[in-house]
Amino acid sequence: MKVQRSIEIAAPPEKIWPFLVEPDNILKWCITFKKFKYTGEQHSGVDTPFYVEEKAGGPLMKLNFKVTDWVENERLAFSMTFGTGVKSYEQRWTLEATSSGSTFTFTEQVGLPFGVIGKLIGAVVKRSSEAHVKEMLTRLKGLAEA
Repeated sequence: MKVQRSIEIAAPPEKIWPFLVEPDNILKWCITFKKFKYTGEQHSGVDTPFYVEEKAGGPLMKLNFKVTDWVENERLAFSMTFGTGVKSYEQRWTLEATSSGSTFTFTEQVGLPFGVIGKLIGAVVKRSSEAHVKEMLTRLKGLAEA
């Protein structure tokens, strides 16, 4: 299941970036994340490990991730290394400077278990995920523009 959405934010990438990498700031806009913490000494760059507890409608998911791409003020991507409730999980957040601020793009790719049944569940759950993403981006915009 893939969800992708962009939003225009009247703030430069440097002002938005802390909301993408600082745990307390991430929790202010990622409404489905109930907990976010770095799990190693490394808190920036590729291979940074972190842990998330996410509640997105179903049971609480406990997920371990590793950063796969990190370019400050431009992009951040991460992939699940182990977790409950999903087979695979990747997100990519990108910032593009514009004349009026930035364009932020959120992309999420989630693989559900249970084969064909998982694909059917994914089709139903996608609407809910899209609504969550829309609300999250609206929150991020409000925080960064404040």
